[in-house]
Amino acid sequence: MQEPRRFSAVLPWRRQSLFGGLFIVSALHCPVSLADPAPEQTDEAAASGAALNEITVTAQHLDLLGTAATASEGIVTDEELQLLPAYRPGQLLETVPGLIATLHSGEGKANQYLMRGYNLDHGTDLETYVDGMPINLPTHAHGQGYTDLNFMIPELAKGLTYTKGPYYATVGDFGAVGSVDVSYRDTVADQVAATAGTLNFQRIVSAGSTSIGAGHLLAALEVQHYDGPFVTPDDQRKENGVLRYSQGDEQNGCSLTAMAYHALWTSTTDIPLRAIERGVVPSRFGTLDPTDGGRAWRESLSFNQHATIGNGQWTSSAYFIDNQLHLYNDFTQNLVDPVHGDQEDQFENRRAFGAQTRFTLPLSVAGFPNEVSYGALLRDDILRVGRLPSEAQTPLPTASAPPSFSDDDQVYLFAGALYVQAITHWTPRVRSVLGVRDDYQHGTDVDYLAALHETAGYTNGGTVHQSLAQPKGSLIFTVNDSAELYASAGRGFHSADIRGVNQDTSVDLGLPHTPLLARQEGQEIGLRAAPAPNIAMTFAIFNLWQQSETLIDPDVGQDSAGPPSRREGIELNVTYKINAHLEFYGSVSGDHARFTRPFDDGTGHAGAYISDAPGAAGALALYVINLGRWSGALQYRYLGDYPLSSGPCNDAAAVHDFPGVASSCRNAPTSPGQVDGKGFGETNLDLHYALSASWSASLAIYNLFNTHAAAAEFWYVDRLRSEIGTDPQGRADIHEHPLEPIMARLTVTRRF
Repeated sequence: MQEPRRFSAVLPWRRQSLFGGLFIVSALHCPVSLADPAPEQTDEAAASGAALNEITVTAQHLDLLGTAATASEGIVTDEELQLLPAYRPGQLLETVPGLIATLHSGEGKANQYLMRGYNLDHGTDLETYVDGMPINLPTHAHGQGYTDLNFMIPELAKGLTYTKGPYYATVGDFGAVGSVDVSYRDTVADQVAATAGTLNFQRIVSAGSTSIGAGHLLAALEVQHYDGPFVTPDDQRKENGVLRYSQGDEQNGCSLTAMAYHALWTSTTDIPLRAIERGVVPSRFGTLDPTDGGRAWRESLSFNQHATIGNGQWTSSAYFIDNQLHLYNDFTQNLVDPVHGDQEDQFENRRAFGAQTRFTLPLSVAGFPNEVSYGALLRDDILRVGRLPSEAQTPLPTASAPPSFSDDDQVYLFAGALYVQAITHWTPRVRSVLGVRDDYQHGTDVDYLAALHETAGYTNGGTVHQSLAQPKGSLIFTVNDSAELYASAGRGFHSADIRGVNQDTSVDLGLPHTPLLARQEGQEIGLRAAPAPNIAMTFAIFNLWQQSETLIDPDVGQDSAGPPSRREGIELNVTYKINAHLEFYGSVSGDHARFTRPFDDGTGHAGAYISDAPGAAGALALYVINLGRWSGALQYRYLGDYPLSSGPCNDAAAVHDFPGVASSCRNAPTSPGQVDGKGFGETNLDLHYALSASWSASLAIYNLFNTHAAAAEFWYVDRLRSEIGTDPQGRADIHEHPLEPIMARLTVTRRF
């Protein structure tokens, strides 16, 4: 076995030349000019750009009338992002209607995302971009499409756009349920901000920008420490740095951005309720393995360019990402190894290169005006990925655990796509958005533990490839200047972990093989309206079928492919600008999620319920904007209840899942009925006060009413140390990670 912690990827020379050439060509089109900056790009404008100006949320939402393809796309403004009471970077995505970002482990880990009846896990069905870079990581050590946003500095985010559903030719892998694109600002007022809070939270951010030639250079640095409420402190330590050069504007401009992120932390992951009830841990903030934790490193270089060419608009981007991660998790305690415990080191060392381009051109065809977009993208991931048994973060021999507990793989992934989309105006009131996209992926896995895995009858090694054509379309009818109706249908997909594709040992999908590109097909009808000049609303009814539901497998701490599923739901969003200083926002969604056939979830239960698929989600927010020296927001975020087991206990499933122990549900170590999880409602407050032109302060209070709830719950089998002699197959139980109690953070900012 090769050593997994030292890895130096050598990119094949053809690919290296390709991506290197893309960077060189891009740089030639965006030279650093030493001319004087344009008047609108002065330092004074840069400073004012970071201030909280009068909010324009309603206006932004109304602007989508006449341009949107569905009722389920939108814009989130700078002001909304900066005022949102968010206590971790990933929660900025909660400005997307119906999306909840929570956590079930230490602060350094990626968030868990939920939306439209989906437990999106750590990003499997949520395509996420930051400053032109894709954040989802395929064939990841912990979860397919893993989306870690801890490298984001919230003060640099200037807005985001989002879509929902497989109706957009520009949206690809992981984006059929939803997509988010966060943009970074080019300039920021010179400033230093220091934050201190309860639960031993400290943070310092320093940022500023200056004119260089025809553009601006922005620099930002963030350092943070946080313990949290846990008996074993998280002791999260992270550092972020950003250096960005930009010039021009969104029509003709470019940017080159370097980012670096490093973090260390201890994890208190979800623990079984019986450990709390029996006093094995002192409280719900306790841990069964205080050595769980992680470390992460991410660095990137990205380039973005926008240019007007004739009557058309051209955009392009290219990026390089170096990502390294170690996660030490003990999910099942002593189920696999009663001597050393079940802690595992999930590791990866990844290099990702990519580029994409799009050209949009107005065309007249048979007298009908069209806006046609052509696009292409390439991505190459080279990674060493796996998991190995460990104890107190010290490696153990692979022989100490079953073969399936250990993985060590060298993986090469290539992804490419072409698409075309046409917006056609048939009449002043009727337009269509029609597109087709074709994605191709190719992957090779070198299984360094092939000899070990072959003793269990499988291997991760092999090569697989697949292409998938995706037709997409929307028909829009403009009722009047303040209302539009939408009807949409389309196909999308999410890719699968190549290790699982090669193993081909997932739950039977009724297919010859586990698909590399699992199809998702959806339909939606919607309404976007402005019943009054200061009110904007959207309403959507949607349906989404998925060829392979992604399942969380706690025994390995990773996702696996599951059976087909279907979801139906509704979503309503309302923005009401009360007056010049007050704005109300509300969102609610209701969802129905089921497997298309009964499924054994591995705990003696069988049925059609999809675990951790929320039945409802929503948010209410009241924004206060420039009320004298005051600004702020009061937010209520809500996640409804959700099933944890796939159904009630089933005798056949109990015998299958607990062989040699259970003859029926009556003597199985599991609950007899359906098991459900409890959602939560949380109120957060963030107040800003301008002390002077240079000084400001803000006070944030999270979980204002000290709600006692679980941030995340799961249902699976584990075994406590006290159960080693009595429960050879372990016990099924609810595992929960607590919502943080009430906490406060005070920030003082000095602008120069």
